[in-house]
Formats: sequence, structure tokens, C-alpha cells
Amino acid sequence: MAGRGPHERLHDSISSFLGKNPPSEIPKKWERFSDIAILPSGSFRDESWENVVGPDLWKAVAQGLNVERLGVMGEVTGRIRKSGVKMLLGDDDWVVRRENGVDYGYHVTKCMFSAGNVNERRRMGEIVRRGEVVVDLFAGIGYYSLPILVHSEVEHVHCCEWNNDAVESLEWSLERNNVSSLCTVHRGDNRETSKSIGKVADRVIMGLLPTSERSFEAAMEVLSDSGGVIHIHGLAKPDEYSEWAEEVMTRICNFREGSRARKIAVNRIKSYAPRWDHVVLDVEIN
Repeated sequence: MAGRGPHERLHDSISSFLGKNPPSEIPKKWERFSDIAILPSGSFRDESWENVVGPDLWKAVAQGLNVERLGVMGEVTGRIRKSGVKMLLGDDDWVVRRENGVDYGYHVTKCMFSAGNVNERRRMGEIVRRGEVVVDLFAGIGYYSLPILVHSEVEHVHCCEWNNDAVESLEWSLERNNVSSLCTVHRGDNRETSKSIGKVADRVIMGLLPTSERSFEAAMEVLSDSGGVIHIHGLAKPDEYSEWAEEVMTRICNFREGSRARKIAVNRIKSYAPRWDHVVLDVEIN
């Protein structure tokens, strides 16, 4: 199979296992890193695969993709945004994912990781200025905080997270990347933990979809008295970015008397659903 493309190698491996061509379409894309590949949701679910699906097929797929472990995507669910990945081959779901010089360790069946947000993770590591204090209200496994800690000259990062699995992953990654001394992890609901942080933030990250509106008050609670920048993730229609941004700025300013908001930019991250984009509003609060 040398010299063949990845899709052709997968096709050849499955055909060799079956002794004939696949009975229906095989995946055209997948996520591959370390020694694991994650197949798209719905892979091999056609009824023509019903009598074939099982450990031997998964071994053939893994061989074709040149990995040791195999999983399939599911739906991210629940208020703690639990991963829907299911392992098909291999019992160990712990992975270490290296991206832009940052190591993220996490249980792939318990914590989500959106590969499509790679540019935003990189951007966060580039825009934080020397000496800033950052509060990440929805830290997860450190999607945005770790690039900041590794690549900027930040003074300190406060990470708020209520998913215990994500907190454990974050703490592991802080040690792995040698940045634990620059970060304080606040376990629990950020609407409560923010009260103990104080007005220290030069920059606040609000990376929750579809909206982080319930934590707007917490964001203003941790923002320094002199103001700062807030990065607010959300969903907007492609032709309504400005209207969405104006509404968000009006709402968040309601939580600090006399505050004013200035839109810096609205950045598109990726398509989220038909006619909806994942966007980030960079807003300066004075």
C-alpha cells in the first residue's frame, strides 16, 4: 500500500479483510493524532455493514490508518460538555495531543477537543501582553489558557471549570508544559468561583457555545476597575455579525454601572451549523 493516499490505504485494508470491495461507502475523513484515529459519527452504520462490524473490522481500519487505537465521534452532551467519542479499538482512552508546541492530555471519551478552533487557540497565545492577568471562565482542558501560558509573558492565568474530568486533564497539562506556577485552577461554577478571584483581570475569555450570557456578570466581576478586553464566543448568522456584537455589548455592560464597550473585532472561527457561524467578539470595556 506504499505510495497510496490515506483513503486508498484504508480501502485496501478493508478490502483485504473482507476479501472483496467494501459493501458501501467508507469514511473519507477522520481525525488522527498520536496513535489514535477518530472516525466521523455514523461511520460504518449502513445496514450493509451489519454483519461485518466488530473487532476484526476495527483492526483492519486501524491498520489502514496506521494507528493502534480507534474511536468514533458522537454528540457532545450535557451542561459540562462531555465528549461523545466511543472507543472501538483499545481500552485506554487517554491521549496526549500536541498542537503548536502545547501538549494537551485528556480522556477522549470524557472531554471534547475541537480541532477546528486551532487558529483561535494560536491567536490567544499571540495577543496576550507581558504582565497581563487573564481569567478563563470556561477553561475546559486548557484550550485557550495553555497557549497563553506557554507562548506569552502573562503574569498569571485563573482557570474556572466545573467538569471534574476537564480539571484533572488541565492540571496534568499544566505540569506537562511546566506552567503550573503561573496558573490557579478554580473548580466549580464560575458564577460562584469568580467572586473569590477579585477584580484582577486585564483579559477575560468566555469560550462557551452556544452562549456564555449566564456568566456575563461573572466576567464583569473579575475585570479590573480600569477595564480590559473580553473575548466572547457565540453563534451568529453570517450576515448579522454586527447586530449580534451590538446586542452582546449592550447586555454585558448592564452588569457594570457606567461601563462602555468598544468593539475591536468579530472573528469567525468556523461554520457551526447551516446559516450559523461560531464567532468571537473581542470587546474592550472601559
